[in-house]
Amino acid sequence: MSETAVTAIVLGAAVRPDGTASPQLRRRTLHGAKLYHAGEVSRLALCGGVGRYGASEASVMADILRAEGVPEAALILEERSTDTITNISNALALCPDMKEVVIVTAPYHAPRARLIARHLGLRARSSCPEGGLSGRKLRRAKLRELGGLVKVLIWMVTGYRLT
Repeated sequence: MSETAVTAIVLGAAVRPDGTASPQLRRRTLHGAKLYHAGEVSRLALCGGVGRYGASEASVMADILRAEGVPEAALILEERSTDTITNISNALALCPDMKEVVIVTAPYHAPRARLIARHLGLRARSSCPEGGLSGRKLRRAKLRELGGLVKVLIWMVTGYRLT
């Protein structure tokens, strides 16, 4: 780890109707715990607001991380975001000293997330958990990423955010 503190930005995913983490959210969260326990990051910015069900993605991640032995002092909860741009920009607002980040997300999502972070002035790399989507679901997710990338490029060039 470099001399400056490295923050993991763990990007949210769906919370189930019963308030538990979806498999994708759980994989990302456990990967964040692994990075923390390995000393690769000093804190974790947990990003994700309230989706269709009551609990925020960030609070569900925090519960998992506490159970994994990550101390409360290492957790920063960003509970208002609804997309990748606000995930990262809100995390930066909560941690203005953040300069170097490791973005934890799915492999198909990582390039767009890094692009956003770098546009916001962060030194960014990604670290992705093993497993995840395959087959038709993965192809659909990759196609959805193309739309997300177009929105990000419009935002980067014009400052205008498509919703």
